[in-house]
Amino acid sequence: MTRFSLKFLVFFMLVLMPISSFAKDKIMIIGDSLSAGYGIEQAQAWVNLLQNTYDSQQKSIDLINTAVSGQTTDNALLKIDAWLTAHKPSHVLIELGGNDGIRGFPVKLLRKHLLELVTKSQQAGAHVALMEIHIPPNLGPRYTTMFTQSYKKVSDETGAYLMPYFMIPIAVKPELMQKDNLHPNSEAQPLIRDFMEKEIDAWLMKTKDNV
Repeated sequence: MTRFSLKFLVFFMLVLMPISSFAKDKIMIIGDSLSAGYGIEQAQAWVNLLQNTYDSQQKSIDLINTAVSGQTTDNALLKIDAWLTAHKPSHVLIELGGNDGIRGFPVKLLRKHLLELVTKSQQAGAHVALMEIHIPPNLGPRYTTMFTQSYKKVSDETGAYLMPYFMIPIAVKPELMQKDNLHPNSEAQPLIRDFMEKEIDAWLMKTKDNV
């Protein structure tokens, strides 16, 4: 190797190293009203609060929020290809199923939709986390048990990271819920932010360990 080519190689490496070291994790959140900030100011919603935290800490993490109030798994399937193409996320967090469960959708259909959402995201090159949703017991213990178990089954089948549900410590405290007793209020949002910061950090660490 000539002296010129060696100098060029060193220069090339020095230029590329900072670029790669500052590559951002782009986390696309596919969710429903719980992540869309239903009933509160958007600036108060947990996704915005968490992005502010990342920015203040100068962490290279961008949250892309595609959550829509009332969204079901089949709704999301109609849009996920366009979202993946437009945003090219490195990570996809799926927080869906609550509306499916409240409407009594068949559990087999829920599992099929979740499997397709995870698979499409993985095929686009993204790491996927699947949040394990829990629903009220209105439809009976058999349905609610099968519903929640669907998430573990899809996680086992696809290798998606199974993330705990952020509403479990919130829903048991009436003072943190809106009057409908379904949606967290503004006081709950910082608690969800802290919960999700910890869980997302664990997930990102896991994906980096598996690279």
